Amino acid sequence: MDDRARKVARRGENVSDQAVSELALKAGHILLESGAELFRVEDTIRRIHAAYGVESDNAFVLSNGIFLTSGSSREDLFARVEHIPIASSHLDRVAAVNQLSREISEGRHTVAEADALLDGISRSPEKKNFLRILASGAGSGAFCFLFGGTAPDALAAFLTGLLLYAVILYPLRRPVSKIVSNLLCGGIVAGCAVLLTSLGLGENLDAVVGGSIVPLVPGLAFTTGIRDIGNQDYISGSVRMLDALLTIFSVALGVGLTMAGLQRFL
Repeated sequence: MDDRARKVARRGENVSDQAVSELALKAGHILLESGAELFRVEDTIRRIHAAYGVESDNAFVLSNGIFLTSGSSREDLFARVEHIPIASSHLDRVAAVNQLSREISEGRHTVAEADALLDGISRSPEKKNFLRILASGAGSGAFCFLFGGTAPDALAAFLTGLLLYAVILYPLRRPVSKIVSNLLCGGIVAGCAVLLTSLGLGENLDAVVGGSIVPLVPGLAFTTGIRDIGNQDYISGSVRMLDALLTIFSVALGVGLTMAGLQRFL
């Protein structure tokens, strides 16, 4: 009995190589869609294949797609290309898939069980909207303090952060260009900060604006891009960093244009 047959027999099931590769592809899809680094996606695919005895696999992962082949003269052939658009990060899903891949390597799940668990991870609910809005406000107020703001400044940033994420989750929820949405968000931050400081709620406009735009800063995407480049995934790392820089530029442009326009009226 070859190595693959022994591993399948230990799990008490009769599965095809295609079913294993489909499982590995699903795990890679969830990881990449949730903001995981490319080396993590490739490593997870290899681990799942190895755990179920499929040794002849090749996975080529980009920032928005997976090219996967497996099989040989002794195994069923499998090839799949899957496009995965760049989306927001979900580190809880990344952690869950990582844990599941470790359990698979330890032989604790059959293919069917692992597939059901992956479906559950992919359907895990988002954080409730009111919690995300509250976190945006709290983060904005805290960073305002770090940028040298006073208590009134932090309160103004808190309110601005609340309004910002309320707009993101509701009026801007419909599909719209990323550049346009970031321009609008930058304008909302600047307009709200100027209004509150002009009403006397805040004292330091720069600190209020600086703290309020923190929820828009793509720090995780930028860091992931640097890690990809550090792992010699130059194309995908550059794409992630370019996407992050474009977001930063759009937000800054929205803030600058709004403040320049409001100065004429205030």
